[in-house]
Amino acid sequence: MASRKAAATGPGTGLAAAANRERAHLELAELGPLLEEKGEQGAAGPPSAEDPPCPAAREEEEEVVRVLTLPLQAHHAMEKMEEFVYKVWEGRWRVIPYDVLPDWLKDNDYLLHGHRPPMPSFRACFKSIFRIHTETGNIWTHLLGFVLFLCLGILTMLRPNMYFMAPLQEKVVFGMFFLGAVLCLSFSWLFHTVYCHSEKVSRTFSKLDYSGIALLIMGSFVPWLYYSFYCSPQPRLIYLSIVCVLGISAIIVAQWDRFATPKHRQTRAGVFLGLGLSGVVPTMHFTIAEGFVKATTVGQMGWFFLMAVMYITGAGLYAARIPERFFPGKFDIWFQSHQIFHVLVVAAAFVHFYGVSNLQEFRYGLEGGCTDDSLL
Repeated sequence: MASRKAAATGPGTGLAAAANRERAHLELAELGPLLEEKGEQGAAGPPSAEDPPCPAAREEEEEVVRVLTLPLQAHHAMEKMEEFVYKVWEGRWRVIPYDVLPDWLKDNDYLLHGHRPPMPSFRACFKSIFRIHTETGNIWTHLLGFVLFLCLGILTMLRPNMYFMAPLQEKVVFGMFFLGAVLCLSFSWLFHTVYCHSEKVSRTFSKLDYSGIALLIMGSFVPWLYYSFYCSPQPRLIYLSIVCVLGISAIIVAQWDRFATPKHRQTRAGVFLGLGLSGVVPTMHFTIAEGFVKATTVGQMGWFFLMAVMYITGAGLYAARIPERFFPGKFDIWFQSHQIFHVLVVAAAFVHFYGVSNLQEFRYGLEGGCTDDSLL
C-alpha cells in the first residue's frame, strides 16, 4: 500500500519541484543586473555621482570650486600681465589712435593717430625715444636743448675770471640762468618720455614740467636785471623780489592736480604768460631812464624783445593748438603746436643768453664803472 502511494505521488512531486526550480532561475535572471549593480556600489563605497545630491551639498561643492579657481584666475592674470610687459620691453608695441587711449592719456584731440599705449615700464618708455610717435618731436626738441644749454653752462662757468669784473657774482648770476634752463628742458623731455607710463607717474612729471617753466622764467630774469640795473641796486632788488614771488606762486599753482588737465590748457598758458609779462614794468623803467636808442643798442632790448615775441608766440600756438586745430590728423607726428612751442622756447632761451652775454661784455668794457645818470 505504501509502495503504491509512493509510486502514485512520485511523479507529481517531481513535476512540482522542477517547476519551483525553473521559477527560481527566472527570478534570478530578472534580478541579476540589479544584484550586480548593488554589488558594484557596495564595492565602490558611496552612491554614484549620477544620484542627484541634496541642494546644500551642491552649493557647498560649488563654493569649494569657486574658492579653488580664484587663485588660478589671479595667477593667469599675472601671467598675462607679465607677458604684456615682456612684449613692451621687447619693443613690440604698436601706436594706437586717440579714440582708444585712456582718459589720462588724452590731451590733444586733434592728434588722431600715432599715440603710444600705456606702458607700465620705465625701460619701455625710454626705449620709445627711438620710435616714431606723437611725442617723438616733443622729446628730442628739449633733449637736444638740454644738451646744448648744459654745454653752454659748463663753458661759461669754466671761463677764466679775467673776463669778469666780479667773477663770483657774475658766475652765480649766469649760473641761475643755466640752472633754470637745464632744469626746465630736462623736466620737459623726461615728462614727455614717461608720460605714458601710468596716471600717477604722468601726473608727477607734469608737475615737474610746469615747475621747470617757472624756473626758466625766473632764471632768465636774474642776469638781465643784474646787468640792466647794475648801477641801481634798489630797483634791481625790488624787481628780483617780485619775480621770485610770482615764480614761486606759479610753481605752487602747478602742483594742483587739475592744472595739467586739457580743460585748463588756457589757464596754464595764461599763468606762465603772465609770469613772463611781469618783465614789462622793468623794461619800461629801463627804456624811459636810458632812452629808446640806448636801450635797444647798448641795453640789448632788441634781443630781449625778440625773446619775448618767441615766448608769447609759442605759448599762443600751444594754447590754441595751431596748426593741428585746422588740419586734424595731418600734424600727428611732426610740426604740431607743442613741438613748435618747444623749438621757440629753446630758441628764445638762446637769444636771451646772447643778449645777456653782450650786456656782460659791455659792463666788462666799462671796467665796472657807473655814471650818475645811468642804470647801466
